Amino acid sequence: MSIDDTTLDAIAAQVRSLPPLSLDEVHRLLEEMRADSAALTARERLVEHHLGVALHEALQRRNRGLDVVDLYQEGTVATIIAVSEYAARSDAAAGLEAFVHRVVGVHLEHAIEEAELERQKDEAFVRDAQLFETAEVNLRHKLERAPTHAELASVLEWPEERVAVVAEQLTRARELYDSDIVQIGRAHV
Repeated sequence: MSIDDTTLDAIAAQVRSLPPLSLDEVHRLLEEMRADSAALTARERLVEHHLGVALHEALQRRNRGLDVVDLYQEGTVATIIAVSEYAARSDAAAGLEAFVHRVVGVHLEHAIEEAELERQKDEAFVRDAQLFETAEVNLRHKLERAPTHAELASVLEWPEERVAVVAEQLTRARELYDSDIVQIGRAHV
């Protein structure tokens, strides 16, 4: 069993440990929140009792690029937002759960899309870095000196600004990698 499975089991147990609220109780808590925007206890109870929605929505989206525990955390934030927004708009107890489902679902879909865009950006950078390093090595060999950004830009058919950005990012990555190797070496001495 992995750490995530253990964490997920703990979350599920916590969610199951809360007895369901009756519609009358939900209505009363919503009224309490509407009457006093600082009614933290009412909001906390409503959020707690709707964390099952966050867990359900997270589980529905497992294996879509984000860890299910991360999805649950995102869903928890969305649950807080949904309960607060719903209480400000309505005190109809019957609609709260459906509203929380919609808000959490939209929030999680957005988080998944953002993670996918980030992954694509990372992959594009890796491809750019590989092209840059290949061009740099080939030009260094051919010119018998370090190539300029203009020379690399010409070979790669990139704007010079892009060459400069990739070069800077690679330099930082190499420095970080080198410092990690030194730290690991010191730990083993």
